[in-house]
Amino acid sequence: MAGEIVRASGAVICAAISPYRATRAEARKMVGENFIEVYMDTPVEVCEQRDVKGLYAKARQAMLDGKPMGFTGVDDPYEPPIEPSITLKGFGASPEENARKIIAYLEEQGYIAKQA
Repeated sequence: MAGEIVRASGAVICAAISPYRATRAEARKMVGENFIEVYMDTPVEVCEQRDVKGLYAKARQAMLDGKPMGFTGVDDPYEPPIEPSITLKGFGASPEENARKIIAYLEEQGYIAKQA
């Protein structure tokens, strides 16, 4: 679906939990040359602190019970991107700072007009 939208000169923003490089490479292949990979660099400890649903705690308990859930960052690996287009900080930077970084990248690459 995303590939069809892009081929029609549309824009697609997709926030996906894609822990494996191969999966992200497949998405890049589907979209083509205008694929922009944004890496939200956040330590698993910070993710766990922000987990209002308690999913990390459940995954950790499942590990203790000998019943791994395949939960990214707990009992399943996360493969950080090797060369993301943009790297944002999920801690130590405000949402506004991260948004400015995305806008600057899009301006530099000619996706949007530079703001005055």
